[in-house]
Amino acid sequence: MIKKHTSKKMSAPVGGNPLFQSHKAKDDFVSVRKRDLERLTTEVMQLREFLPRVLNSDLIETLHKAQTVHTVREHLVQEQEQLRQECLHLQSRLDAVQTECQKEREEKLLLREQLWQSGAELQQQADFCSALGSATCGLLWKCSTSEDTVECWLADANLQSFLFIATQTLESFVSSLDMEEKTQTEDHNSNEHQFVLALAGIITNLAAVSCGRNFLSTSAQTLLDNLMKLLTQIKHGVFPKLKVLMLMALYNVSINVNGLKHISQNPGLMPLIWTQLNDGHWEVCLHSLRLLQSVLLEEEALLLLGSTLLNPDLQARVRELTTSEKPSLKLAAQQALEDLHALHQGWGSKQNTV
Repeated sequence: MIKKHTSKKMSAPVGGNPLFQSHKAKDDFVSVRKRDLERLTTEVMQLREFLPRVLNSDLIETLHKAQTVHTVREHLVQEQEQLRQECLHLQSRLDAVQTECQKEREEKLLLREQLWQSGAELQQQADFCSALGSATCGLLWKCSTSEDTVECWLADANLQSFLFIATQTLESFVSSLDMEEKTQTEDHNSNEHQFVLALAGIITNLAAVSCGRNFLSTSAQTLLDNLMKLLTQIKHGVFPKLKVLMLMALYNVSINVNGLKHISQNPGLMPLIWTQLNDGHWEVCLHSLRLLQSVLLEEEALLLLGSTLLNPDLQARVRELTTSEKPSLKLAAQQALEDLHALHQGWGSKQNTV
């Protein structure tokens, strides 16, 4: 044991603290084994040697990175928790939207079923109205063959309204008529077609009576203009029965002086006649020729249409129809051709006189 000797104890000064002096006296002596002192000295020397090697910049940077990673990890944990909460919120909203979507889908299916039922009911009503209109107009068509009936209708103020509705119906039918498809699939026995044919037949029978022609020529001129317009809208070979009735109505009106004057003043008359003369149906051509003859026989109409009637193409087309196998069409074409020849000769003589 190594003993550390200190100076002899001195007497405490007057007024000194004896406790403090005793404690200080004990701290003056430290007993340490030589082996432990050597070991401690060795460890201190080793620490002085190796500590700078361990505590270098790489270790400090690694510790800093570890601290940064720890911070980032905590931030990611917080973000993950936030995302989890948002996911739960979105999931709840998705469930609510899916529930609402399912409810709307069920309502849509219900509405679709109701719409289908309403459509079926509407179609039934339309078929009923079409059948009723066809039957009613068919009866009126037959009644209109009587002159007394026509005179009775003319005495009623409702005839003007009837003709207005008839005009609208014909316009609607022609505008919705699929010209190309119905040339092969046209059903003339359908209620719709019979209804339209009956309307046109009633107008034709009205024009067949003297008082009816006068009424149409003076009070229903818009109807006459619409008939001429609709005839040019229907393509060749489509619905010839309707064309024939409309041409017959115009021909009947042309017997009236006022009617022929109104028709002749329409710039679409000659294009209409030319178009119908080139139709593939022989009855359409026949009644077009009769309308042409009615114009050729009236001097006032000749003054209005003289230049267009002298068209050589018109005369050539009429000459072609004289070779028709239909006797009535052939005869009408021959008569019209003679009238055209007379018109040419008369027009030539007038030119020579002038």
